[in-house]
Amino acid sequence: MSDATPIPTVDGHPMRRGSCPFDPAVGLAELRAEHPIARMVFPDGHIGWLVTGYDEVRRLLTERRMSSRGEILRSPIPLPMASSGMAIPPGMFTAMDPPEHTRYRRQVASWFSARRTRTLEPWMTELVDHHLDAIVAHGGPVDLVEAFAEPVAAAAICELLGVPADQREEFGKAIQALFTVHSSAEEAIAGWQNIGAALARLVQTKRAEPADDMLGTLVAGGELNDEELATIGSVLLVAGYDTSLNMIGLGTFALLEHPEQYAALAADPEGLAPKAVEELLRYLTVVHGGSIRAAGEDLEFDGHRMAAGDAVSMSLAAANRDPALCADPDRLDITRESVPHLAFGYGIHQCVGQQFARLELRIAFERLAARLPELRLAVPAEEIRTRAEMIIYGVHELPVTW
Repeated sequence: MSDATPIPTVDGHPMRRGSCPFDPAVGLAELRAEHPIARMVFPDGHIGWLVTGYDEVRRLLTERRMSSRGEILRSPIPLPMASSGMAIPPGMFTAMDPPEHTRYRRQVASWFSARRTRTLEPWMTELVDHHLDAIVAHGGPVDLVEAFAEPVAAAAICELLGVPADQREEFGKAIQALFTVHSSAEEAIAGWQNIGAALARLVQTKRAEPADDMLGTLVAGGELNDEELATIGSVLLVAGYDTSLNMIGLGTFALLEHPEQYAALAADPEGLAPKAVEELLRYLTVVHGGSIRAAGEDLEFDGHRMAAGDAVSMSLAAANRDPALCADPDRLDITRESVPHLAFGYGIHQCVGQQFARLELRIAFERLAARLPELRLAVPAEEIRTRAEMIIYGVHELPVTW
């Protein structure tokens, strides 16, 4: 494509959903089909780029000239934290390039390896069954987000890190403030600071009382200072909690709205759960605000000249519905052979905890379908409130019965 070829300029990253709550935001499919690389006006007025094609997004996520450095990134959606001017603290490896990113990521990568994750399966199954026991004993209707998705997600990541049970509610409230678009900058900053302060206190506790959880092991390793440890813990806690919570809630909603899919899972939960997880990750892509990078230098990409500092928002949701990725991408099919979706990102910043997340989701959906094969919505689907105002998409509540 030459520079003379007109391309549209989108006013902000599309976030408004259409009639189907599971489809990506309105307009993304059309952009992907006609202009997989378009211009976009960012909330601060900067005109950068919006990329929606699968191949284009995947290649940009491995483009070495693209930077993840927090001090030069611009948020693709009007998040309060983005306009706060808060400095990137030591240890926030998600907002760094190599070699700093490599150093920090190496500290936690072994905790999320496939081998270590497999050892957690009995414990994860016990956790999930504990909450399902309570749901069954209570009887329907019940809010599946409050009774299942939220406590499972919170306990899973908190146990791994070593966060005490009596602090989890505090963390959950702070995380919600971080991810809500309509929070004030003060509320979002306070949320982040509350998480960081609580983790800093926890680091001090683990220095005095050694533990074999992730944070305790990192403390004992002696390579990181307290600020770095608190920040790494905050990053992992925030990422691991909200994404899993919303994948369980929204994923169950999607399955119940496709009853033949839920019935298939209930008929063979152990056999189909791994495929169901991959398909739900692709089909839903709860990180619907895009993955953000900035051009670290002047470069040309597919005929487009990107200047150093240009912000680039990559829609993982649009990319995962690209017909170039799989046949009939807008259809939910939990029997589909898994495809190389981008729900966890790609390249050096691909989610470090993806194997842990897969385990958590697989067991959650497997045990839910096995224990409650007759599960159904307790209210009309149109009454379910979705989290379009959050950077991580999902549902606020999911009333179900059986």
